[in-house]
Amino acid sequence: MKRYDTLLLEQDDHVLTLTLNRPEAGNALNTQMLAEIVDLLASLYVDPCGVRCIVLTGAGERIFCAGGDLKERKGMSDEAWRRQHALTEQMMRHLQECAIPVIAAVNGAAFGGGCELAVAVDFAYASETARFALTEVTLGIIPGAGGTQNLPRACGVRRAKEIALTGSPFTAQEALQWGVVNKVCPPQTLLAEARATARRIAGNAPVAVQQAKKSLGMATQSDLSTGYRFELEAYYRTIPTRDRLEGVLAYNEKRPPVFTGQ
Repeated sequence: MKRYDTLLLEQDDHVLTLTLNRPEAGNALNTQMLAEIVDLLASLYVDPCGVRCIVLTGAGERIFCAGGDLKERKGMSDEAWRRQHALTEQMMRHLQECAIPVIAAVNGAAFGGGCELAVAVDFAYASETARFALTEVTLGIIPGAGGTQNLPRACGVRRAKEIALTGSPFTAQEALQWGVVNKVCPPQTLLAEARATARRIAGNAPVAVQQAKKSLGMATQSDLSTGYRFELEAYYRTIPTRDRLEGVLAYNEKRPPVFTGQ
């Protein structure tokens, strides 16, 4: 797998840990990091390299991601800002279309674009020390990395309006209570717990996981009847797979299944 300057990649069997690696800058999303995330996700779309689940986290113990790099943006022209934001848009589209499940392990502050990343992935675990905020209105802009769309889907429109319109931070426990994260962990076990869940997902039939993810993604984008039709199309995609045969055979033979993604 390709090496990057702002990202650390660690693959353990079928689980890829993706670490935002600019701790000296709060793991902020500068132009280079955005371009490298886009490149990585585009590459995995073409060739998953055996990856069946991704864990996204930040380097260090204090900050998951501080959002956009405001030092880089100081004095940036309107046109340069638009060009950089086009990379953000590409990153979010790649995340939305990623067939591989993505879990965030939020190990510290997730502000602005960092919070948007946490709600853009499939689900998130957070450290007890994590804090979240959509701070964009305090800077004269609004969330532009899917925050106004993904946050309401996680915590409801009224709570999302309170978060986005005040710009006020909230705690990991509040994030759990409101549905922004799935689990709060001690800092020392956060990554291990996220990876354990990733391994559980990676141990399931890859085609089935991908089809389930696609179908679940339709739940908030269509009416029930249309969503169910989509589910059935996704379901029938799993029937001719070898993994479906293996799953039933392993159940009857009382042994763990060995899935190949075929």
